[in-house]
Amino acid sequence: MSSLSNLDAVGRRRSPATTAEFHLGRAPGNKAMRYPADPPRVEEIVAVMRQAGSGVHGDRARGLIVVLWRAGLRISEALHLHESDLEPCRGALLVREGKGGRRREVGMTTGAGSNCGPGWAGDLDAYRPLFRVIDGPTRGRPWAALAVRIQLRRLAAESGIRRRFAPHQLRHAHAVEMAREGVPLNVIQRQLGHANLRVTSIYLQGIDSAEIINAVHARRAPLMPASAGLHL
Repeated sequence: MSSLSNLDAVGRRRSPATTAEFHLGRAPGNKAMRYPADPPRVEEIVAVMRQAGSGVHGDRARGLIVVLWRAGLRISEALHLHESDLEPCRGALLVREGKGGRRREVGMTTGAGSNCGPGWAGDLDAYRPLFRVIDGPTRGRPWAALAVRIQLRRLAAESGIRRRFAPHQLRHAHAVEMAREGVPLNVIQRQLGHANLRVTSIYLQGIDSAEIINAVHARRAPLMPASAGLHL
């Protein structure tokens, strides 16, 4: 029986790496790896959203990008959303299953809620995943994170974007944009669901040196000369 299970549908021997047992106890190749903070620019995100095309699949992709970018959610948090978790009028979004099982309410950009609504999903159900498989034998099940990453990577490549375009990069973009707009660091921390500010500061590494120099250079000079009262 075991020898038959090692054969694929056309009778060829399967690679051991295709079996679930092969990966038991093995850490993923990218575990504990940290990618540089290199969030995509607004025009790049918009280009990917346009590349998604029309139809329900394109609408679903755009809706997920909006949630990741304009609310700063983790991919796992976004894929656990239900229709009832959105409150577009308040600009609020309920995260039921955050990291560590923590529940929190976050803000979302004005108008973003209308872009991630469930109109593309057909039959509406407040208790089903907002971002779910549209057709096929797994229709109605939550959209898989791996499938999301593959689709975003493909759309970015087709849009001519050379930088890494992943769900977490959109979360980085959200944090960096808020910092540029002067949102206090503790508010960004609460929005992202970080346990401490040290983690939040890592997300803001996408602010380049030119922005820092320009921001400091634009500060007003002191009203009193620095040399006042000094005996030189």
